[in-house]
Amino acid sequence: MIKMGTFNRPISLNRNASFNRAVSFNKRVLSIGSPRISRLSWVSRWFRALVIVGSLISFFIAFCCGYFYVLPSLSQAFHVYSISSFNDSISSCDVLDGSWVLDNNYPLYNASECPFAERGFDCLGNGRRDDEYLKWRWKPKNCNMPTLNVQGLLEGFRGKRVVFVGDSMSRTQWESLICLLMNGVQDKKSVYEVNGNKITKQIRYLGVRFASFNFTLEFYRSVFLVQQGLMPRHSPKRVKSTLKLDKLDNISHQWIDSDVLIFNTGQWWVPGKLFGMGCYFQVGNSLKLGMSIPSAFRIALDTWASWVEENIDTNRTRVFFRTFEPSHWSNLTLRICNVTEHPVFETKGREQSIFTDTALDVVKNMTIPVTVLHITSMSASRSDAHVGRWSDNPSVPDCSHWCLPGVPDVWNEILLSYLLDGGFHVQ
Repeated sequence: MIKMGTFNRPISLNRNASFNRAVSFNKRVLSIGSPRISRLSWVSRWFRALVIVGSLISFFIAFCCGYFYVLPSLSQAFHVYSISSFNDSISSCDVLDGSWVLDNNYPLYNASECPFAERGFDCLGNGRRDDEYLKWRWKPKNCNMPTLNVQGLLEGFRGKRVVFVGDSMSRTQWESLICLLMNGVQDKKSVYEVNGNKITKQIRYLGVRFASFNFTLEFYRSVFLVQQGLMPRHSPKRVKSTLKLDKLDNISHQWIDSDVLIFNTGQWWVPGKLFGMGCYFQVGNSLKLGMSIPSAFRIALDTWASWVEENIDTNRTRVFFRTFEPSHWSNLTLRICNVTEHPVFETKGREQSIFTDTALDVVKNMTIPVTVLHITSMSASRSDAHVGRWSDNPSVPDCSHWCLPGVPDVWNEILLSYLLDGGFHVQ
C-alpha cells in the first residue's frame, strides 16, 4: 500500500526540478538574447495592472453616480406615480390613441360627497339608475396610464397655481380635478373657494385653495378667449356686440405667473350664440359682418397663440390646449337628447372638428412648447356619459355637458400623465 506522504514528496521534487530547469533555460535564453525583453515584460505587467486599476476606478465612479443620481430619481418617481407597471413614457406613446374598457375600480370619487361638483352634473345623485357609464377607463394601445397616487399629486402641486381658462366644459374639468384631489385630503374644510362663492356658471373667476398644501386650482370664464365688446358706432341694427378677434380677453393678465395653464374654447362658436345674439366679428376698427365662424376662430386662436408666446414664461409655466369636446344631440335644433347606456362604436363624424383641426394647426406653428390634449376623438363615442335629463333642471335636456364623475375625469388623468412625464414631482 502506497502512503500518501511518500507519494507526494517525489512529485513535489520532480516539479521543482522541472521548474528549476525551465528557469535555468530561460535565463540562458534571456542572457543570449536582447536585454530589452526583461524591461518589456516589466512594462507589460505594469500596463495590465494599470488597466485593471483604471477599470475598477471607473466602475466605482459609475456606481456612485448611479447611486446619488439615478436611485433618488427613481424613488421619487415611484413615490409620485405609485405604480409598478407604468414603464412607458407618455412622450414616446400616443396616450390619446386607445379605447374604453370597463374597470370596476371606477369611478374615482363620489360627486355627492364633493362640495365642488355642481349639482347639475351629479347624474347619479339626480336619479340616474344605470351606473355603467361611471366604470369606463381609457386604455392607450401601446402603453399604460399611470395609477394616480393622490397623496403624491397633492405634494406635487404644493406651492403651485393651476389655472383653467375657457367655457363651462373647462369648468367641469376644473371641478373634476378638485374632486379627484380631495380624496387625499383628510381635513375637507381646509379646501375652500377663496371668495366664499358657490360654484356657478355666472361667476368669471373661481379659485379653490388647498390650504394644507398651499396651492390653488383656479377657473377663469372666457368662452371665446378673445374680448367681447360693445358694438361700434354706426353699426347695423342687428349688431348688438362684437368679438374683437385681435385682442385677447381683458382678464388675460390674471392668467400669467401660473404653473400650469389649461385653455379651451369651442362650444360658444356657433351661430345661435353669436349671430343669434347679435354678436359679430371685429378686427381693429373694422366690423366683419360677412366673416365665417371658422375664419374668425382661426384669427382668435392666432391672437391667443401670440399672447402666449409674448407673455408666458414656459420655463415656469406648462401650457396646454384642450381640443373641442363633441356633443351627442340626436337633433340639436329640436333639442332632442337621447343618452345611451353604453358607449357607441358609430361616432358619425363626431371624432372630427374644424375647431380641433384649427387648434392643432395653430399650436404646431407656435414658437414655444404647448401640449394639445386631443380629447375630441376619444370623447366621440361616449354618448352614454352626458347629463341628459339627470340635472338640477330635468325639464331641459343636455347632451353637451358631461356627468361627474365621468369623461372629464379621464381628461384630467391624461393631463396629469403629461405633467408626471414632464418632471412634475414632489418638491
